[in-house]
Amino acid sequence: MAESVHSAAASALGYQHQTWWALLELLRADHARPDAAICLELHDDIAWEQAGSATELLQIKHHQKSDRQLTDASPDVWLTLKNWMDTAVPCDVEGPALVLVSTQQASPGGAMAALRPHSRNEQVALSALERAALHQASGRVQQAREQFLALGLADRAAFVSRITVMDASPHIEDVPALVRAELRWSVPPGHEDLFLAMVWQWWDERALELLQRRRHAVDVGMARAAIADLRDQFTRSRLPTVVAREKTDDDTLTTAYADSPFVHQMRWVAYPPMNLRRSIIDYHRAQTQAIRWIAEDLIAADELTALSRDLVDEWETEFEWMQIELAATTDEAARQRAGARLLKDLSQRNGPCLQGRYHEGFFVRGQRHELADTGRVGWHPDFRDRMRTLQARS
Repeated sequence: MAESVHSAAASALGYQHQTWWALLELLRADHARPDAAICLELHDDIAWEQAGSATELLQIKHHQKSDRQLTDASPDVWLTLKNWMDTAVPCDVEGPALVLVSTQQASPGGAMAALRPHSRNEQVALSALERAALHQASGRVQQAREQFLALGLADRAAFVSRITVMDASPHIEDVPALVRAELRWSVPPGHEDLFLAMVWQWWDERALELLQRRRHAVDVGMARAAIADLRDQFTRSRLPTVVAREKTDDDTLTTAYADSPFVHQMRWVAYPPMNLRRSIIDYHRAQTQAIRWIAEDLIAADELTALSRDLVDEWETEFEWMQIELAATTDEAARQRAGARLLKDLSQRNGPCLQGRYHEGFFVRGQRHELADTGRVGWHPDFRDRMRTLQARS
């Protein structure tokens, strides 16, 4: 069991490294391949495309704290070669470049060392691989060696000429620092950690889309534009969205806030279940975001105070009209409908914003629910009496 768990952990780490490495590839290619796009698990672990055709295939091999070298007999080498022989037409000299990225270091004098980008010797690499292929192995490694030897001499030479080995590559724990270095000219002073967290959040969402085949590729221009947009959110005229809707666990939040006053307020007017659920998410996102803004010195507390005051002023006007309309009725169902309509109408307005710096609807809706949580606003005509009863019980 322990060995199985260890293997699963290593595989998970390898997949995570692969997706992180793809972001690093995108950032490094910013100027070298401005029109290229990157894919995950499509043509290979990672692949570069140009005009829809693969131009470079990357196999990513991650070994955590391994002392072993990358030798010509390594399973990593032969399983990678087999993958390329099966999918990349080895004899096609015009085919995509083939890159093996490994955290292991190539053993001196071997084929892998001879295929490094700055010390290439393709003839030495070809001879070393041919010698290694003559040794018996088992399973798919043996199949790979036989398949390699079955290629004609010219085809083997063409195949090896397309291969580059990037050995001793950084481990997964080193990648964030490399990403940070690539973004050093984009990082907003004083907000480095938040900006980088937002870049990683953007990439995690794109990587998931790629792996789920909801997106074919991410091109360099898209990455450049997305990062520039994130950077621009740190100007004096804008505020960044730091809590994405996709990062919320709806069921967990619904349970966590089930007994909160603002949720009771919505139940008192029989607010529809789906809208109530979305209101809880708005509340959580708005509160989390406001706390993060203040912690990052992106906003002053008095700006939020001013927004709350504007929201209360807006509510007071509409609440008074509702009370006037209900003056002649004591029917509870009618009073609930009126309260639900009041909340619905306010939720559909853009409403006041943070001095023109932030206009996302969820934030204002969430701030209204914060005011409802403290009893400064409410939806049911008798919400004040009910809040006093609720507070007395707690």
